[in-house]
Amino acid sequence: MEPVKVGILGLGTVGCGTVTVLQRNSEEISRRAGRQIRVTRAAVRDLDKPRPCATGDIRLGTDPMEVVNDPQIQVVVELIGGESLARELVFSAIRQGKHVVTANKALIAVHGNEIFAAAQEAGVVVAFEAAVAGGISIIKTLREGLAGNRIEWLAGIINGTGNFILTGMRDSGRGFDEMLAEAQRLGYAEADPGFDVDGIDGAHKLSILAAIAFGIPLRFDKVYTEGISGISREDVAYAEEFGYRIKHLGFARRTTEGVELRVHPTLLPARRLLANVDGVMNAILVHGDAVGPTLHYGAGAGAEPTASSVVADLVDVVRALTTDRENRVPHLAFQPDAITDLRILDIEEVETAYYLRMHAADQPGVLADVTRILGDAGISIEAILQKEPPPGKSIVPVIFITHRVREAAMNRAIASIEALAAITGPVIRIRLESLNGH
Repeated sequence: MEPVKVGILGLGTVGCGTVTVLQRNSEEISRRAGRQIRVTRAAVRDLDKPRPCATGDIRLGTDPMEVVNDPQIQVVVELIGGESLARELVFSAIRQGKHVVTANKALIAVHGNEIFAAAQEAGVVVAFEAAVAGGISIIKTLREGLAGNRIEWLAGIINGTGNFILTGMRDSGRGFDEMLAEAQRLGYAEADPGFDVDGIDGAHKLSILAAIAFGIPLRFDKVYTEGISGISREDVAYAEEFGYRIKHLGFARRTTEGVELRVHPTLLPARRLLANVDGVMNAILVHGDAVGPTLHYGAGAGAEPTASSVVADLVDVVRALTTDRENRVPHLAFQPDAITDLRILDIEEVETAYYLRMHAADQPGVLADVTRILGDAGISIEAILQKEPPPGKSIVPVIFITHRVREAAMNRAIASIEALAAITGPVIRIRLESLNGH
């Protein structure tokens, strides 16, 4: 049987990793797919740039649309990133009846609904395993392995850069700026790191996971997003004193009122497995009604870990070439006519516990005033920590851990606390999830 001919758009880190894995494991991959998979064309920015993969048998060019339009190409692998050009190339491939594999989480999160509708109409597959958590096969797990479950919630460390920074702050006692510089020096963070540290990358990925878990449209625009640049080394240390660790968590939960979609710094009990995922590693904890909690851990980025997911998608696409379209696994796990546009909860409707840090005058009655405000708002206190004032200072840090309460009530309480004359500066608030029993 003739090999399936693949065109790759972009031979950067992941593109070259994909070529390397396909070449090195070609026999094993052919045994799994039933046919050979051969990269015959690729689009690159610079033809003269040295690359860490063998490209001798691949026809290189600088125009990605030429690759898409090549009648010999059966599968287009989009690895250029971004939205506008990638969207144009993917839609062109779909219109020509070509299957698509992509690692582009922004493309899927923002344009996935229309892309999947077009692919369904054209009878082609758009595969995107590599768009979330690199080498962890979490999308296939949700779409297929957990198909017998009603997914209740999922929580994930889905950005390696942010996890590296928070891990370093905890282990070395360095501040955010120092650890960000270290991440940039090691190549984990870009010169403009906002995409990672502000939570946008995590929000892209969370919207994809939630759509597959709950059978809802992709709703990136509704994800509450909060970054980690405001986390101080003091917060990291105080969390440890209480038995918690701070992680930049993506959290999605189905409730009777709607769906929670949120990415923000979160205190997790230090004994939880998810709290012990360190460095640039990723992990997603999924809770299904039948299976209970399952933890999926691995490399969230890198040439060959991400290429592993790209190649797995290619194998699935090749298998699908001989399958009628009605019997393929749906793009978002649920049949297209069964996708339900559930209401996405506003962050003020979300219920969680909280870590609160404030600077208070070292004088009688201050704690009583704060606890009264919290009590009037219906907020129960689990623990209080008051530190000694620095030498010569009359302002002390005070930290509260609260029980679960709606965010709207907490917002009102924080506003009242900040209005107290004895409180200096803003109240630092970090949400807390216990992930009970997991």
